[in-house]
Amino acid sequence: MMKNRPEKLNTAQSSTNRFGLGMLSPTILILLVMTAYPLISTLIYSFTDYNYLKGADKASFIALANYAKLFNHTYFRQAVWNTVKFTILAVVLEMFFGLLVAVFIHSLKRGQKVMRTLLLLPYLLPAVTVALSWRMMLSSNYGIINQFLTGLGLPVFNWFMDTKTAFGMILLIDVWQNVPFVFLLLYASLQSVPEGQYEAARIDGAGTLQQFWFVTVPNIKNSLALCALLRTIDTFRLFEKVNVLTGGGPANTTSTITQYLYNYGIKSLDFGFGSAGAIVMTLLVLVLSSFYIKRAIQ
Repeated sequence: MMKNRPEKLNTAQSSTNRFGLGMLSPTILILLVMTAYPLISTLIYSFTDYNYLKGADKASFIALANYAKLFNHTYFRQAVWNTVKFTILAVVLEMFFGLLVAVFIHSLKRGQKVMRTLLLLPYLLPAVTVALSWRMMLSSNYGIINQFLTGLGLPVFNWFMDTKTAFGMILLIDVWQNVPFVFLLLYASLQSVPEGQYEAARIDGAGTLQQFWFVTVPNIKNSLALCALLRTIDTFRLFEKVNVLTGGGPANTTSTITQYLYNYGIKSLDFGFGSAGAIVMTLLVLVLSSFYIKRAIQ
């Protein structure tokens, strides 16, 4: 009987493993079809002169010509710089204000449910709806913000067509919409911070800032890293707001990688060139994300 017991345990373990693999198989298959296949196809097309009008069967292998054309294009280099700069600024501002709001709401004795609901409204709106709403408010002709500035005797701007204000306005709109996302994740993380640690810190004479730095931050650092990673990936592919509000202008000051690929790849149906840009964009996202992933592993 004792000799048969290990064999039964091994059989049971094998059955469990097969069951788990069977349950995971649909998900793995979907990931392969929806992620791996498009990525491999994009990589292959990036080495060809594939144009949609000609068809994939007439595409020729041109090695690194698309990548050389990409990096030699001044607009692409500026689009990369705009995207990286926008991503860094947006993530830093969203993390700062999201954490600030989360700590403030968490400290309230009353009204937390109402405040949570109100704060989440901007994030629930589609990006196009947000862009159109802000375009109306910031209109140089009938926008309420310019009318308010005129009433105060202050100068008005053509916010989305001025090289001095266009980038900042899109950054402001993106931060306004996505701070609630950061707030929600960090607010949920704050619920798990042990109250006893705050009491011990207060007994030791720690002030509010010291409690925040030595108690709150260490307990939510993993959530901070995850939130920064998610926002970096999402912000890097910014498209809707730029496309609706500026189209990449004025003077290419708001052009992002996605907007550039849309203008020079999708609209011209040059999918080989667009695929090369998509691969470069993916690599840049991986580089930026690696900092957060490395921090999370540590």
